[in-house]
Amino acid sequence: MVESEPPGRPLAKLLEAALVGGVDMLQLRDKQAGDERLLEAAGVFRRACDAHGALFWLNDRPDLALAAGADGVHVGQDDVPVERVRRQVGEDLLVGLSTHTQDQLEAGLRSGADQLSVGPVYETPTKEGRPAAGLDYVRYAARTAGAERPWFAIGGIDRHNVRDVLGAGARRIAVVRAIRDAGDPRAAAAGLRAALERGPVGAGR
Repeated sequence: MVESEPPGRPLAKLLEAALVGGVDMLQLRDKQAGDERLLEAAGVFRRACDAHGALFWLNDRPDLALAAGADGVHVGQDDVPVERVRRQVGEDLLVGLSTHTQDQLEAGLRSGADQLSVGPVYETPTKEGRPAAGLDYVRYAARTAGAERPWFAIGGIDRHNVRDVLGAGARRIAVVRAIRDAGDPRAAAAGLRAALERGPVGAGR
């Protein structure tokens, strides 16, 4: 997930580095930007994803996701409900939903969302004020959602703790700072991708 104007480097260069490093989905998340800026940034996301065969998601705004030609729109618990988003976008867009508790995860599975996020696993400034759900929530998602629905562990995940998250049962992750704020975003993405491909400690041994 990246804002429309990430700190430290141009948006297009950051997205390119992440994609070359192995990222296969990009999500535009910026709660401060106006519609014009979001659509401008969405064009950069769309071109980068097209060049690398990746999916492009836009946060919170089904109307802008449609206008931007996004592949999906991701909403939170306080945004428009999944059922209403689906009526608005039809079957043209994927719909994702954030979950933070066991009850929300179970409701998300019933909602018809195409994918769910699970977290924040660890406290993170990108989810300010949101307490960590912890690895136990990841374990619950692995038991409950399993292979039934794609789900992503999210929140404070980086190269130092990603193996713990995988050990709890996650097979997909979403990150912000671990790539955006890295000195070498391409290498950071590649390292996380390699960890995912290796799987949890001891896998395959």
